[in-house]
Amino acid sequence: MSRVLVTGAGGYIGRHVVEALFHSGHEVLAIYHGSSAADKRVERLNIDIFSGAPDIYEQTGKPDSLVHMAWVDGFVHNSPAQLKYLPLHYQFLQDMLAGGLPQAAVMGTMHEVGYWEGAVTENTPTNPLSLYGIAKNALRQGCNILQNQYPDAALQWLRAYYIYGDDTYSHSIFTKLLQAVAEGKKTFPFTSGRNLYDFISVDELARQIAACATQTEVKGIINCCTGKPVSLAEQVEAFIRERKLDIRLEYGAFPDRAYDSPGVWGDDSKIRKIMGY
Repeated sequence: MSRVLVTGAGGYIGRHVVEALFHSGHEVLAIYHGSSAADKRVERLNIDIFSGAPDIYEQTGKPDSLVHMAWVDGFVHNSPAQLKYLPLHYQFLQDMLAGGLPQAAVMGTMHEVGYWEGAVTENTPTNPLSLYGIAKNALRQGCNILQNQYPDAALQWLRAYYIYGDDTYSHSIFTKLLQAVAEGKKTFPFTSGRNLYDFISVDELARQIAACATQTEVKGIINCCTGKPVSLAEQVEAFIRERKLDIRLEYGAFPDRAYDSPGVWGDDSKIRKIMGY
C-alpha cells in the first residue's frame, strides 16, 4: 500500500483517480480546489501548493507518490492562466522532489503535440497550438530537467487523449450533446465525423493513472490511452444508442477544421505493460 498525494482531486478526472486508488488499496492524501466536495475516505490537506514553501513535501505528509493533476482553466485552452501558473507548477514539483518525494506522476495532454497524423509515441515531436498545450509541453520539458537533477526519483508524464464518461462534469462534445437533448433539440450540428481519435472512458483513464503512480518500473512519457483509433462519428453514434437519446447528428453542418488531424491516437505499449493487458 502506498500513500499517494493527489492534487486536483475534485476535478473531472481527479475524483475518479481518488476512487481508483482506494479500490487498489492505497491511502489517499488529497488537495481539493476551493470548496470542492471531498471524498470522506481521504485525508484532505488544506495547503496552497503554489505557496513556494520549500518544506512543501513535509507539509503534505511526505507521501510515497504524487499525482499532480491540479490545473487552472483546464477547459479554457487559451486562458492567460495557462502561462501565469506554469512557473508555480514547476516550483511545486521541484520543492517536492528536493524534499525527498520518491515518485511524481504529472498529468499531460495530447494537446502538447499539436498537429500530428498517426500514433503518438514518447518520441513524437511536439508543436502545441494553444496556450494550454504550450504550458503543458513546457512543464513536461521542465520535468525532464528535474529528472536529471533528481535521478533517484521516478518521474512520469501521463499523456491523456479524448476522454468521455461522467459527461455532466466535462466540456466535451458528449456534454454538449446531453445539453442539446435537455433543451429538447432533435438534431445536433456536426462535422463529417471522419476524424479518428483515441477515446478512453474517464474510469479506465483513472485506473491507468492510479496504476502508473503506484509502480516505478516504467517511467518517462506514458500514453494513458486505448491505442485504438475510432472515428468521431462512430463514437458519438454509439453514445447516442447506449443512452437511447432522441436526437440525430446533422452531418456536414460544420466543416472539418483544417488544423484537425485526420487521425491521431496514442501508442499504448507502455500502458499495456503497466496494466498487464
